[in-house]
Amino acid sequence: MNAFERAFVYLNDPFNWTRTDGLGIGTLLREHLVISVIAVLLAMVIALPVGVALGHSGRGSGFIVALSNVSRAIPTLALLTIFAVTPIGFGNRATTIALAVFAIPPILTNTFVGFREVDRDVREAARAMGMSTRQVVFRAEFPLAVPLVMTGIRTAAVQVVATAGLAALVGGGGLGRLINLGFGQSDYGEVVAGAILVAVLALLTELVLVVVSWALTPGQKRLPFTQRRRASGVPEPTAAGVPL
Repeated sequence: MNAFERAFVYLNDPFNWTRTDGLGIGTLLREHLVISVIAVLLAMVIALPVGVALGHSGRGSGFIVALSNVSRAIPTLALLTIFAVTPIGFGNRATTIALAVFAIPPILTNTFVGFREVDRDVREAARAMGMSTRQVVFRAEFPLAVPLVMTGIRTAAVQVVATAGLAALVGGGGLGRLINLGFGQSDYGEVVAGAILVAVLALLTELVLVVVSWALTPGQKRLPFTQRRRASGVPEPTAAGVPL
């Protein structure tokens, strides 16, 4: 059997999902999700307020660009190596912090751009209605900035899920342990199985956050295929001459 066939056999073995030695797929999947979710939430706590404040004021674009470039230039594995010689140490905590640093740039950049691109007339109209600064931000600007903000969160989340496997290199958990163990035992079917699980989890994360973004975006909700059909000038389906 080739590696993909062995991976299929490995993933279809119930024992590999329920084993109690810490290497069960179910256990590793939960660890992977916990690491990823905490990292993204931590990045959001840091990046969203800064992006909102700078985007609302329209200042700090140079700072945002510099911070984003510097953060992206630092490899996550290099951060994990640095953390190993600090009180942070090894394990899931070090991985979570490193992934949070990795997730900050896309969230910060998209939040900043989303708020900065809000039409100035919208702000002026909101102030003319007697809204406070806080109300202008959350009731006038935020609904218009939601698509870009969610794009940043979605990008960061998918990147974090796809990178969280590095935890296995520093004594942490997650699906990366399958890949690491497979390489150690020269079992490339297990390596491929771990890679498939990580890829599927990243795709599911993308799908879920696309739906969340669609639900949070204000305005009339339409299915994408309906929008394309109307834009192309094709008439809506009818039943007995009555548009559906």
